[in-house]
Amino acid sequence: MSFEEAEALRERAQAFLRNAERLMAEEVWDLAAFSIEQYCQLLLKHKLLLKTGTYPRTHSLVRLIRHLGTGAQKLGALLQDENSLVLLTKIEDAYIAARYLPRQHEPLEVRSMLRFAKEVFGPIVEQL
Repeated sequence: MSFEEAEALRERAQAFLRNAERLMAEEVWDLAAFSIEQYCQLLLKHKLLLKTGTYPRTHSLVRLIRHLGTGAQKLGALLQDENSLVLLTKIEDAYIAARYLPRQHEPLEVRSMLRFAKEVFGPIVEQL
């Protein structure tokens, strides 16, 4: 693990968040949802890399949270809160849906995902 690799993940996560906002403005909902998922995934991998020197090779946000959640009570609590868990699984599903499925995300759904990622998820992960 190198600090540079961890920082690259953090910077790329932030770029995906900006991309999600841009795509939403263009009403490209599926790719915006995918970008939100990438933001969350890379932010978790950034923290795991800093804390443990590695991260599991998975795209599952829930699995990544469980890895980090061992010492991170607020983050682990997201898996215990029904509303947060629903949003996390919607975000996690966006990884597959945007790449392979003809599913169209609803604008309200993507807006909720972005709000959760920016206002709840991101701040909790950043504080770890």
